[in-house]
Amino acid sequence: MFPDVYARGVPQDWTKPPTDDVAAADERLTLMTFLDYQRAILARKADGLTDEQARRTACPPSDLSILGLIRHMADVDKGWSQRAVLGADAEPIYFGNSHPDGDPDGDFHPPEDATLDEAVATYWDVISESNRIFAGAALDDIEAGTRGMYSVRWILVHLVEEYARHCGHADLLRQAIDGATGD
Repeated sequence: MFPDVYARGVPQDWTKPPTDDVAAADERLTLMTFLDYQRAILARKADGLTDEQARRTACPPSDLSILGLIRHMADVDKGWSQRAVLGADAEPIYFGNSHPDGDPDGDFHPPEDATLDEAVATYWDVISESNRIFAGAALDDIEAGTRGMYSVRWILVHLVEEYARHCGHADLLRQAIDGATGD
């Protein structure tokens, strides 16, 4: 399938973009490599931030924060792997059930006691489980999970797209917080 590049849930070499050896790889390895790279970019945007910085909504009028993006993408990854591919009745981690006010966007709007360390650890745990699920599913399989009918290939491409979009958001947020740029 594709190599297990994780050590305790975190990619071993998460600082480098996909290399030329992936250019001739099969479709699954190509999709998973680019997906893992986008996941790593998002996590790097949180690297070195305090909880206060990660919670900051630094690009008004948007109310996005890096902490909210990490939590959101943990739920997104879990939803597409567990609910869509496995058809499991997997409860969201943050969405709709973690905010004291019952905020349905609880993933994007973390409560005051939410920490970046917890969110990042959960993020990598979900990604490890997602990769295990994706490794066992054929790309052409049409999954009739709780989210509708999608091929595993479509799900992987969609995840690359969603991560890339939110990595752009995180890039703007991080630059506004402390001037850090780049992926």
